Amino acid sequence: MINVGVSAGFHDAASTTLNGKEIIFANHCERYSQIKGDPNFDDYVLPIHYDNIAFYEKPFLKNTRRLFAGQRMKWPNKKYDYYFGHHETHAAAGYYTSPFNECNVLVVDAIGEWNTISIWEGKDDKLKKLKTWNYPYSLGLLYSAITRRIGLKPNEDEYITMGMAAFGEPKYDLEYLLHKNNHRGVGKIFPRAHPNDLAASVQNLYETKFLELLKYCEYSNIVIMGGCALNCVANSKIPDRFNIWIMPSPGDAGSSLGAAALIEKKKIRWRHPYLGHNIIAEKELNPKEIVQYLLENKVCGVANGRAEFGPRALGNRSLLADPRLDIKDTVNEIKQRQKFRPFAPAILEEHFDDYFVGRKNRYMQFVCKAKHDYKSVTHIDGTARVQCVEKDNISILRPILEEWYNETGCPMLLNTSLNIRGKPMVNNYTHAGRFEKKYNVKVFR
Repeated sequence: MINVGVSAGFHDAASTTLNGKEIIFANHCERYSQIKGDPNFDDYVLPIHYDNIAFYEKPFLKNTRRLFAGQRMKWPNKKYDYYFGHHETHAAAGYYTSPFNECNVLVVDAIGEWNTISIWEGKDDKLKKLKTWNYPYSLGLLYSAITRRIGLKPNEDEYITMGMAAFGEPKYDLEYLLHKNNHRGVGKIFPRAHPNDLAASVQNLYETKFLELLKYCEYSNIVIMGGCALNCVANSKIPDRFNIWIMPSPGDAGSSLGAAALIEKKKIRWRHPYLGHNIIAEKELNPKEIVQYLLENKVCGVANGRAEFGPRALGNRSLLADPRLDIKDTVNEIKQRQKFRPFAPAILEEHFDDYFVGRKNRYMQFVCKAKHDYKSVTHIDGTARVQCVEKDNISILRPILEEWYNETGCPMLLNTSLNIRGKPMVNNYTHAGRFEKKYNVKVFR
């Protein structure tokens, strides 16, 4: 059967199409509209023919909470065959794509219908909810509220807050705010506080409360889902005794996959995250040509093959640069980002242990301690959010890295998303050409 799941109406609308256990397509609506976090769903991301279509949450239940919180009701703009719970679709997206038959699933986000944290058991293709925390108690809402308090955009810039935390001190006790309605922010609390210290304080609180959830996990296999699963600093503090799976699109967009999977409740064959729009090159890209361009101390883009499902560029919609150079400011200028923000390294998996200490991960979901001195891909605290590029990686990034290593002896490149701040990643061939022309950056496509 062809089953479709949809996430829409709040932020980051998306759809996923499954054919039995195979993922046929999964992509974000923002990539097509080029409106960051676009909540609007359009039928152009649906297949022409399908058997069932499911929505990622229960609108009636959510609207009871919205009325309780003093918000207006919202309803989907189309009818669906199935409506599943918000945290249920998060949990399903994680469990059904995971390598585990038996595990616990932790869902942590701002809010679903009423749940803000939930813990599940996944076993034999079935999900059982074990424990919940409900609105207004919410780690995700508070994190977004502090993001707003320090002058950033909630539901978009939380990763900047996480990065700022390394520059500050956790001076402020924010725990009392967890029980308040933080939908509209926290006002001007601590008016003289430095933004870095507020960021450090909310990050410290999040890590403490997040790690406390592990005591409810009876399995050594855990799946982490919800928007908060993108907090790679907190993820990295999970003890080594746990085996961890985080689906590369753990937020609301990824719940479209969960909604589709819940129709049949069967494990999904997870092969890779390259599931979106396909750019077919006019001629096959030549890794040697790309490497020679990088050797001229230039920054270049790569837009090739199917787009990544999730917020991380993993080689098919990437900006690349030589990490050995002091090039961070140059790339930040291209992307119109704050200068303090670091970039991630992509490294040949077999060389990881020579340069980093920490969990190996394909999807930039953890931070590792750097053993090198490449400042452009190292944060102020000496860590890096590493993408391990394994031998079975299907993107062009693997052959580019191999050629780069052959030429330089360095097994890594700076890898960041092919977009500017506040805009979605390049999606199609036209977007790539427009990016090249507007920002004067060569894009291989």
